[in-house]
Amino acid sequence: MQLGLIGLGRMGGNMRDRLRAAGHEVVGYDPRPEVTDVESLAALTAALAAPRVVWVMVPSGDPTRNTVTALAEVLEPGDLVIDGGNSRYTDDAPNAALLDAQGIGYLDCGVSGGIWGKDNGYGLMAGGAKEHVERAMPIFDALRPKGPREEGFAHAGPVGAGHFSKMVHNGIEYGLMQAYAEGFELLSAVDLVTDVPAVLQAWSRGTVVRSWLLDLLVIALKDDASLSKLDDYVDDSGEGRWTIEEAIQHAVPLPVITAALFARFSSRQDSSPALRAVAALRQQFGGHAARSTGPSGTGGEHAGPSSGTGSTQG
Repeated sequence: MQLGLIGLGRMGGNMRDRLRAAGHEVVGYDPRPEVTDVESLAALTAALAAPRVVWVMVPSGDPTRNTVTALAEVLEPGDLVIDGGNSRYTDDAPNAALLDAQGIGYLDCGVSGGIWGKDNGYGLMAGGAKEHVERAMPIFDALRPKGPREEGFAHAGPVGAGHFSKMVHNGIEYGLMQAYAEGFELLSAVDLVTDVPAVLQAWSRGTVVRSWLLDLLVIALKDDASLSKLDDYVDDSGEGRWTIEEAIQHAVPLPVITAALFARFSSRQDSSPALRAVAALRQQFGGHAARSTGPSGTGGEHAGPSSGTGSTQG
C-alpha cells in the first residue's frame, strides 16, 4: 500500500522504516531536507496515486491544525487523512469537518510505543468511520505488534475516540511511572537493601508488578544505578492534564493520576513556597525547628522557642 507520511521525527521516522520493511511504499515529508523524501506538501500529493492516504505525525496543537488546513488545500475528494500525533480529542471534530467539506476523510489515531515501536510495534487506537478504518487497515496491521490484531489495535469509536483513548492511556502511564519512581526512592533510602537495581530486575518476571515500564527502569539503572546523571525536572506533554480535566467534567475520581501530575509540577520548583509555608506553620504552632535560608540558599537551622506549646502535631 502507498502512504504519505508527514513528520519524520523520532516516531515518524521509525514508522516510515517499519512500514517500508513491511513492503509498503512510504513517501515522507519533513521540513528538514536531510530526512525528507519530497520538498513540499504539494510534491507529496503529486507523488501519491489517488485516492491517497496521508498520515500526519507532527506536534499537537497549531502544528497539526495548520498541517490539516494545508492538506485540505492540496488533497482531493476521496483522499484520507490520519492524525497520528498526540492531538487533544477536541481538535478532531473541527479537523474532520474541515476535510469533509472538501470530500476528504479523516481518522484520528492514538499511537503508543515511543522509540521502541520500530522493532516492537505500536499500540494503536483509531477513531472515525468504519470504512476509513478498513481502508487504512494494511497500514495499521504493519505498525501494530505481531500477534492478534485486537492485542495491538482498536477501533475505539467515532472521530475523537482514538485520541481520547490515547489521552487516558497516557494518564495511566503517569500513575504507573510515579508508583515505580516512589518505590525506587524508598528502596534507595534504606541501608538494608544493598542492591536496588537487582531488586527491580527481580520484579520483572513472575511478579504482579511486572511491565514494560519496569523493564525500561531496569535498563536505565544498568547505565546509572543511582540515576545521579539525570536532573529531577520532569516535563509533561499535556495528556495528563487533559485526562484530569475530563475527569473533573465527568465527576470521575482520579486521585493517582492527579497526584502523579502534581508530582511533576513539584519537580520543576527550585524551592517550594508551599513547603516553606508548612515549615513556618510548624514553627509557629509547635516550636519545631525550621531551616532558614542563608546567602547560599541552604543556611542552617533556626530553632523556634524551646518551650513552645508542647504540641506534638506536624
